[in-house]
Amino acid sequence: MVSPKSMRFVELKGHGGPEVMAVATGPVPEPAKGDILVRVEAAGVNRPDVAQRQGAYPPPPGASPVLGLEIAGEVVALGEGVSGFEIGDHVCALANGGGYAEYCTVPASQALPYPKGYDAVKAAALPETFFTVWANLFQMAGLTERETVLIHGGSSGIGTTAIQLAKSFGATVYATAGSAEKCAACMDLGAQRAINYKTEDFVEIVKEETAGKGVDIILDMVGAAYFERNLKALAKDGCLSIIAFLGGSTADKVDLRPIMVKRLTVTGSTMRPRSGQEKQAIRDELLSEVWPLLEAGDVAPVIHAVMPFEEVVEAHRLMESSAHIGKIVLKLG
Repeated sequence: MVSPKSMRFVELKGHGGPEVMAVATGPVPEPAKGDILVRVEAAGVNRPDVAQRQGAYPPPPGASPVLGLEIAGEVVALGEGVSGFEIGDHVCALANGGGYAEYCTVPASQALPYPKGYDAVKAAALPETFFTVWANLFQMAGLTERETVLIHGGSSGIGTTAIQLAKSFGATVYATAGSAEKCAACMDLGAQRAINYKTEDFVEIVKEETAGKGVDIILDMVGAAYFERNLKALAKDGCLSIIAFLGGSTADKVDLRPIMVKRLTVTGSTMRPRSGQEKQAIRDELLSEVWPLLEAGDVAPVIHAVMPFEEVVEAHRLMESSAHIGKIVLKLG
């Protein structure tokens, strides 16, 4: 397949609100050594895209400045040294940038085949959240069978993924969400108890549910606003894994004694700056451990809205409203 010389992509006219984005025309990127060129059929919308648009999450050196960290579509060209993929293959991939476009180059080591039975929209809802959850909840925090975990933001794309994966691997799951509808969604996905953070104290509920012990692991995207309470909600030898700072990144006058007394571990990461080798290791484990669950129907992405590529501004407004449950996906073509 011969790729065109130009393509549509989402251009940032500056940093700020959703209105700084507009569809523009530019050259189709060339795949570098180890890359594949994908004709994008669908692209996921994620919080890091919002942060980049606002000027708070710049792309790493060498990455495309175009928004978009997860795509699905057809391989149309192979860079030097690529093996394991052929032109015409349908893949989803964790992109280092450039996903809001008709064509996107991605490292072949960060691409996966569609799970059997998946189309582009379902496949595009996988990479960013599944890479993030697997790395932070399983690789770093070490969640295992029969442990307990609290997932903050349980109705988000990350949250809906984390609940399902933790449940599938034999953990007892608790989740927080901001409405009765969102709490019900968390329960439907496998949470034993969903906590409405607007009307309930998650520390109290966790202690009640665990007979005073606390949970083994907390996956947190709130940050500073929850830091001290998270320490209180953890069991001895527990782990707090922080993946975002929606509630701020600076915590003042926090009592750190629980870290020592309960031998707690506090960790965290962001996906984009990780090395290609690290991302490949996550990709390989997802393929062996999680793709069978997707193909069996035991786990599935929760998709709130599929919107035309041209409605990217509205898609970001929906993301920022937090009115969604699960993923927002842009469809091209």
